[in-house]
Amino acid sequence: MSKISLKIKRTVKNSYTGWLFNLPLAIGIGVFTLVPVLMSLFDSFFSYDGLNNADSRIWVGMANYVRIFTKDRDMQKVVVNTLVYTIVSIPINLVASYFLALLVNSTLKGVTVYRVFYYLPCMIPAVAGGLLWADMFDGTFGLFNKFLGVFGIGPFDFFKSEDMSALVSVFIMNLWSVGGGMILWLSAFKNIGKHYYEAAILDGANAWHRLVHITIPMSSAMIFYNVITSVIGTLQYNGTLTFGTRNGRGENNALYMYAVKIYYEAFEKGKIGYASALAWLMLIVIAIVTFIMFRTSSWVFYAEEN
Repeated sequence: MSKISLKIKRTVKNSYTGWLFNLPLAIGIGVFTLVPVLMSLFDSFFSYDGLNNADSRIWVGMANYVRIFTKDRDMQKVVVNTLVYTIVSIPINLVASYFLALLVNSTLKGVTVYRVFYYLPCMIPAVAGGLLWADMFDGTFGLFNKFLGVFGIGPFDFFKSEDMSALVSVFIMNLWSVGGGMILWLSAFKNIGKHYYEAAILDGANAWHRLVHITIPMSSAMIFYNVITSVIGTLQYNGTLTFGTRNGRGENNALYMYAVKIYYEAFEKGKIGYASALAWLMLIVIAIVTFIMFRTSSWVFYAEEN
């Protein structure tokens, strides 16, 4: 037996137990993730409703992709809503969670309780949270309109608005879950050596200088990570399906996001082929944006570089 064969046999003998433990996960990823992804790519070149026999697929080539840019009258509204949501939501949530983490990043007695309270909303399932906020924003009996009514303001339509204020309602709702980002920031702050702050204090640096010259630069790796994951998440946002009218699209398509359109085309209109093309276009856009962000990440500081 050759040395290569012996090496392979020894490797299999030493690692087969680990592979057996990972086999259920590998099967799950293959069956429920990889196969659907490849099928969606295949279906994107066909006209297919997903209900009839697979033989009913009609080859259309690149027609589904061409339609996205030329014939779909809703695409302009969908793209504008998605871009506005992404551009506005990401800074709001990152800044809010960052400064919330700064507030609870202390050794004061009882601060752990506040951390738990701020994180608790993240434990509520997204669907339940969306329905809860739909009730609170209701124009008739909603908690927010009742509160505003005390001051003679409103009532407002919030999610049911026909203009950009519907998206503003989503921004307000998203502040409910900034505790999730707070936990990530706290983990980054805990990795910053105390000796940096001690040296800065000895040099006469105040709290603002320590924040700008130590805390922010030393947590830039987490900033970069959060920005990337936030961009990917917001571009795929479909939470309006749980609380938006007209199957998540909102009045006058005020809440019509790109991911909501994929769902609407696939499951409401039965156009699996066109929805698959939309999904693959989103994948390409996210890949390009992520690539650009990595190529321009020279501002990120990693502790091991020091």
